[in-house]
Amino acid sequence: MCPGLAIGIGDAGTLRLRQLAFELAALEGQVEQPLPPVSGARILDDEPLLHELAENATQALLGDLENIEQFPDRHLRMAPDEMDDAVMGPPETILREDRIRLGGEIAIGEEQELDTLPDLVLDRRERECDRFYVSHIDITRNLGYQKGVFCGVACGRLAPPAKTQYVAICCGEEDAMSMIPFDDRDGFIWYDGRLVPWREAKLHVLSHGLHYASCVFEGERVYNGKVFHLEDHNERLHNSARILGFEVPASMDDLAKATEELISANNIVDGYVRPIAWRGAEQMGVSAQATKIHLALAAWDWPAYFPPEARARGIRMKWANWARPAPYTAPTEAKAAGLYMICTLSKHMAEAEGFDDALMLDWRGRLAEGTGANIFLVINGELHTPTPDCFLNGITRQTVIALARKRGIKVIERAIMPAELAKADEVFLTGSAAEVTPVGEVAGEVGHYRFTPGAICRLMWEDFDRIVGKQVATAASEPRS
Repeated sequence: MCPGLAIGIGDAGTLRLRQLAFELAALEGQVEQPLPPVSGARILDDEPLLHELAENATQALLGDLENIEQFPDRHLRMAPDEMDDAVMGPPETILREDRIRLGGEIAIGEEQELDTLPDLVLDRRERECDRFYVSHIDITRNLGYQKGVFCGVACGRLAPPAKTQYVAICCGEEDAMSMIPFDDRDGFIWYDGRLVPWREAKLHVLSHGLHYASCVFEGERVYNGKVFHLEDHNERLHNSARILGFEVPASMDDLAKATEELISANNIVDGYVRPIAWRGAEQMGVSAQATKIHLALAAWDWPAYFPPEARARGIRMKWANWARPAPYTAPTEAKAAGLYMICTLSKHMAEAEGFDDALMLDWRGRLAEGTGANIFLVINGELHTPTPDCFLNGITRQTVIALARKRGIKVIERAIMPAELAKADEVFLTGSAAEVTPVGEVAGEVGHYRFTPGAICRLMWEDFDRIVGKQVATAASEPRS
């Protein structure tokens, strides 16, 4: 199989499709492991490094290139010294991909040959840019005809004109924002009743919420400058706090005003708001009745939770090792910080094996949810979704149920066993972060299932996009693989 992608385009969608192509090749047995997410960057904002780049970009970014590995052709199971062509002679294929730092969102930017990078660095002031970051670097040399190598994927084709060295970089504060640590950003955070500069919003290391998870929060999407279902989120925040035994120190009206003020102060158009309330540092121990309750709200620009092309192919999920606890063992109706510990563990384990997310069962062995989103199954044209008796009845979940019923689609809330995934034609997740995201695969010891996003899934995400004011995605506008 030859992935139909060419090296040389540096937008986010294409970089993610490179990862997808490698995953497909892994499924076909052409490579042993899928490519890890190309999602890293090193912020290049210190002058010494910029001067180094200006003098010798290759050496500054990559170091010694003398010992670059030559890849065999895995597709034909031939070693490099065995590949030959009667006309063009033996191929020389050298590939190396360096990730400066992993984590966060995928790089968005433009690709440059390393030879042109010094000029770009020196001209950054003229470009109204004082920050760069490097997503990844490929060094490829193709001479004549090759049994092609594309990010390690052998595909037997006439190689395109070679770019000996290139780097995908992004220039500008907005594009680099997703890679900046969350404690070192410009802007404001609403903290205990007032806006404070972002970097000054701190809490003590002995805060009770940090040690004992006496902390509740919300995750809210901002569309066109307004939070979707703000009142529902604020009401759930108050209810979560009461379940944990304290009161949020702000009324519903106060929260609404603070949210509006915060979004305006940070110039958020489409983004995310995180309200959080926690017990302070006045007492340290299991009992902390006298602690002060703090409240903060932060907001930032945030793209899609999963890559955009997930709507075309569906995300890949792995069965989680951890189960959602019973309601008599944990405050499962609260959006409480402690309940997300097993979500982080599960998602990390899934990502380590090349998956996008984990699918959790409950303590009875029934389907529950993803690590941060509810799940729906399309069976015989009907929507089936687990009864939320030990996990949150998500606000987006409720929205999608209403949208489906408005269209005359029958919605059934019930106990669902894992094996019933075999009967599902389509599967998708819903959540404030995930929005409406199709699932393409669920794998692991519990069972291996594949799905293709279809008509009902598409209707749900299109209807959802309409009510939140997003441009409705269509088949023509989706990335091509």
